[in-house]
Amino acid sequence: MAIKTDGLHHVTAIVSNPQRNVDFYARTLGLRLVKTTVNFDDPGVYHLYYGDEAGRPGTIMTFFPWNEVAKGRQGNGQATTTSFSVPASSIGWWSEHLAKVGVRASRITTRDEEDTLTFADPDGLTIALVAHKQADPRNPWDTPLVPGEHAIRGLHSVTLSVSDEADTAKMLTDGLGLTFKHQDGNRLRFAAGDGGPGALVDVLVTPDAPKGLVAGGTVHHVAWRVPDDATQQAWREELVNDGVNVTAILDRQYFHSIYFREPGGTLFEVATDDIGFTVDEPLLELGRALKLPPWLEPNRDEIAAGLVKLNLPDENNPEVVEKLAAR
Repeated sequence: MAIKTDGLHHVTAIVSNPQRNVDFYARTLGLRLVKTTVNFDDPGVYHLYYGDEAGRPGTIMTFFPWNEVAKGRQGNGQATTTSFSVPASSIGWWSEHLAKVGVRASRITTRDEEDTLTFADPDGLTIALVAHKQADPRNPWDTPLVPGEHAIRGLHSVTLSVSDEADTAKMLTDGLGLTFKHQDGNRLRFAAGDGGPGALVDVLVTPDAPKGLVAGGTVHHVAWRVPDDATQQAWREELVNDGVNVTAILDRQYFHSIYFREPGGTLFEVATDDIGFTVDEPLLELGRALKLPPWLEPNRDEIAAGLVKLNLPDENNPEVVEKLAAR
């Protein structure tokens, strides 16, 4: 491939109760809800985006919260762990913080010179916090509950579970331009560019594990970064020429996207960096109002009436955060 991704853009998962999702990711994990919108393919369901202050590519996790969603099954053919980057000195703080708020986490483990704390979100999604000795320069969202010195910096990596690694590895290297770094037992690590937080993917080879079922409590897709529309179009043409079944370019309002499945089964997206979440509301107001793309605006009243009202935590409002910090 002549075109290479710079790393992860976002991860999207399916969950159930939207208010519980907001409470966990915006309060317990201290991320900012940067966009409250709907699933463009199913406007009766929220699409909630969390990230740093502006929701920069590489910091974002998003959710489709269906209240009555069936429970999924984590297994092969999925991204089974979503990992976030935290400062090297903060892993102990996170262990204590999660215990205080009633989240059961694993013991801190060390692999690849990284300390890792693993736990499940309220819907059973496997989440990890990873501290690496390499500094992560990304600025965090700073709240009284999760202060900036300890806060999540952005995505660290995803783990793909597969029954056989060969074709998935080929897609990662030849299709996305990642580099194979090393193997540790049945875990292979790949990196975009020079690697580091936000540019890593682990492939976990589990031949005897069941096939995953994408539904509640599972990852729907993993999105990779591309700088702009022109590069995305060229990338799509390369994938098509290589026989990959790729969607048309889709307008997601805050980025443009293409989708395809890697051979192991995980749905991949390639999303552009160059639009962003301030296209339809100011930075200080991100996430506080329901935003719809132009083609759904004529149905705003009907759409809004079908959605449960969300109570956003004070930590999502920069003005309130500043007042709380000044006390």
